[in-house]
Amino acid sequence: MVTTEPGKLTATCHHERKWKLMRFLLVEDNAQLARAVCERFALDGHAVDHATGLNDASAFVDTTDYNLILLDIMLPDGDGRDFLARHRQAKNKTPVIVLTARSQVSDRITLLDLGADDYVTKPFDFAELEARCRAVLRRQVGAAQNRLEFAGVILDPQEATLIANDNIQNLRNRELRLLRYFLPHPRKFFPRTILSTVCFHCLRMSLKMRSKYM
Repeated sequence: MVTTEPGKLTATCHHERKWKLMRFLLVEDNAQLARAVCERFALDGHAVDHATGLNDASAFVDTTDYNLILLDIMLPDGDGRDFLARHRQAKNKTPVIVLTARSQVSDRITLLDLGADDYVTKPFDFAELEARCRAVLRRQVGAAQNRLEFAGVILDPQEATLIANDNIQNLRNRELRLLRYFLPHPRKFFPRTILSTVCFHCLRMSLKMRSKYM
């Protein structure tokens, strides 16, 4: 396990910082590639923890909060896809970008379905890796800003979930639409005509989507 601290190489950095300081977890067993990635991110002042296998990665995740995880697939002590699946099953929202040598469309679809936020095919250009990291982090910030909260109840429209007292309830399409309408106006009285209109709109959209894919 290797850790680089923020600002370690900032004295040699001559390019403008494009994003705020972050802490990354890099899970990669190729020592040369891992060193290059760590040094590249350290140039911008970011902190990078490096795990060479799944056991080290799990230990890092259990004790540290990360802004982003960069995950290799083929590792000495297991498959990175298993780590990714457990990561999402544990309701961990930390975004994950997979570093993979697999270029088949089916492989990429599997990774995205398992919960990867993006992937980069090896060999990759460091500028592209940084750009993909920034894009994933922007999406995460946008999703967080779209959350609605009232009296300790949180509605996550992107995940279609309602969170209360650490309990997560999956929502149906109609429930989600109604709550997105109600929560921004928690103390407002809605007449029956408004409720009927919202419900009718939800039903119409549901029937439209059903007919489209049948």
